[in-house]
Amino acid sequence: MKSEDLTSEIPFGNALLLKADQDNQTSITQFILLGFGNDPELQILLFLIFLIIYVLTVSSNLLMVGLIIADHHLHTPMYYFLGNLSSLEICYSSNILPRMLAHFLTGDRTISLVSCMAQFNLFSSLAASECYLLAVMSYDRYLAICRPLHYAILMSGRFCFQLAAASWVCGFLASTTTTSLLSRITFCGLNEMDHFFCDFRPLLKLSCSDTSLMELVTFVLSVIFTLPSFVLTLASYVYIIKTVLRIPSTTGRQKTFSTCTAHLIVVTIFYGTLMIVYLLPDTPVLQALNKVISFFYTVLTPMVNPLIYSLRNKEVKEALKRVVWKLLPFTRTEGIQVGFNQLH
Repeated sequence: MKSEDLTSEIPFGNALLLKADQDNQTSITQFILLGFGNDPELQILLFLIFLIIYVLTVSSNLLMVGLIIADHHLHTPMYYFLGNLSSLEICYSSNILPRMLAHFLTGDRTISLVSCMAQFNLFSSLAASECYLLAVMSYDRYLAICRPLHYAILMSGRFCFQLAAASWVCGFLASTTTTSLLSRITFCGLNEMDHFFCDFRPLLKLSCSDTSLMELVTFVLSVIFTLPSFVLTLASYVYIIKTVLRIPSTTGRQKTFSTCTAHLIVVTIFYGTLMIVYLLPDTPVLQALNKVISFFYTVLTPMVNPLIYSLRNKEVKEALKRVVWKLLPFTRTEGIQVGFNQLH
C-alpha cells in the first residue's frame, strides 16, 4: 500500500501528528554537547584546567617541532616522524579544546550539524593518521635496530617524506569515507549528546535511521585502514625485542632498547585507550568510563607525548641546550666572564 493511501485513511488530526513526526526527523540542525556537567562553579575550574592543558599541549609540541627544525643533529628519520607527530597533536587538540573552552566560558553548548560533522571528520582523520605515523615510527626503529647496516640506504629522505605523506593522506581518506556515510543519516528526537565532542557512537545514538549497514561498512573500513598499521607496529616490536634479547651484555640491551622506549610508551597509551573506548560494549555502566578514557587519548595524550619523548631522550635535551645557547648570547658572555673571574 502506498504512503498516500495510508495517510488518507488516518483521521485529520492524526495525519497532522504523523506529518509533524516526519518533519521532526529532519528538523535537527544542531546538537547540545553535555560534556562534563553544567555546574556553574565547576565550569570556571574546568575552563582553567583545560586552558592550561591546551597551552601546554600547543607550546610543548611547537617546541618539539622547533627543536627538530633548528638543530641539525635532529635531522634524522626518527625526529622527522616525531616532528610530524607533534604537528598532528597540535591539530588534534585545536580541533577539540578551543570549542570546549568556549562552552565553559559562555555556557553555550550547542554545535551545528555541519560543525559537528566537520569536527568528527577532522578528529577521525587525525586519529587514523596517528595510527599510520606510529606504525611508520615503529618500522623506523625496527630498521635502526634490526638492520643497522642498511638503515641509511633504506630510510632515505625521499622515502621518509613519502611515508609521512602517505600517513596523512590515508588517514584523511579513511575518515572522509566514514563521514560521507554518516552525513547521509537523519537525526531526530533528542539532540543532547552525552560527550564533550562529536564522536561516532554518540552520533549514532541520536540517529533515527537504520544504521546497521553503515556500522558494518564503517567496521570493514576501519579494519582495512587501521588494522595493518597496528599489525605492523606489533610486528616491528616483536622483532625489536627478539633482536635486543640476543645482545649479550645487559648494558648493550638497555642502551639499544632505550632508543625506542619512549615510542613504545606512546604506542601503548594510544592503542590501549583507543581499544577501551571502541571495543568495549556501549552500555550505560561503561558510558561514563568511555568518556573519561576518551579524555585521556584526545586531550591528555597530545600534551604528554612531547614530554615523554623529551624527558627520556638525551638527544632532545642536548638539542634544547644548544638552541638556548644560540638564542641567549648574553649567557655565553656571562659564562665567559664568570670563568675569567674564577681564573683570576
